[in-house]
Amino acid sequence: MLLFGKVIVVTGGAGRIGQHFCSAIMKEGGIPVIVDIDEHRLKVVSEDLSRTFPDGKLEVFKSDITSKYSLQKCIEYLDTKYSRIDALVNNAYPRNKNYGRHFFDVVYDDFIENLGSNLGGCVVSSQCFSLYFQKQGHGNIINISSIYGVAAPDFEIYDNTEMTMPVEYAAIKSGLLHLTKYMAKYHKEKNIRVNAISPGGILDSQPKEFIEKYNQKCLSKGMLDVEDLSGTLIFLLSDMGKYINGQNIIVDDGFSL
Repeated sequence: MLLFGKVIVVTGGAGRIGQHFCSAIMKEGGIPVIVDIDEHRLKVVSEDLSRTFPDGKLEVFKSDITSKYSLQKCIEYLDTKYSRIDALVNNAYPRNKNYGRHFFDVVYDDFIENLGSNLGGCVVSSQCFSLYFQKQGHGNIINISSIYGVAAPDFEIYDNTEMTMPVEYAAIKSGLLHLTKYMAKYHKEKNIRVNAISPGGILDSQPKEFIEKYNQKCLSKGMLDVEDLSGTLIFLLSDMGKYINGQNIIVDDGFSL
């Protein structure tokens, strides 16, 4: 029970990766706070987790990560009920309907909207929770970045598919990594640590041709399952990682080597 009693907020907690993070937190005795804007998904995921962990605790909160008002309401609720918030996992990845276009098809307004809601949302949520952490005397922030925040895309693996690596994704995820270092330094001597996890590709019904090309660049398994990220998350959330600060941990089976 590495996270016993810890209250951990996961933005985008009702999403595909977020729900597995919340499951891993509950497995280790923590209390995940599933923050998401999708009310239907919140209900589905919370009910599923409650069935899987009938003796566990979880919280559900509908919130927009770009809204300080809604985030503050979440903080007030948790403080009233638990008198503590131990960590924030910036996992949400909002995007508009035009997200994912090829480089020359991306227009300025879409680019700015996606960066604003995503990277901007991470800044807003980090601001709100950091203020609480300062008053509390401790805190932990984990940003979910990507290998494409670390390295340039390998566009060849997308050949003969309809897929691409969106330019917004590269800007957001690389920005998130420097933001991690910025916040870690900014919170010096405040007992607030900030780290990032950069996953490699995660299986999600991609075309066979893409998966084969991707896996050839890895060292063992190839594309990951969502569960493969859980160990790193738990490590950073637990006291085992209490002196890791301002770092980025890459989990990609060697793809980025």
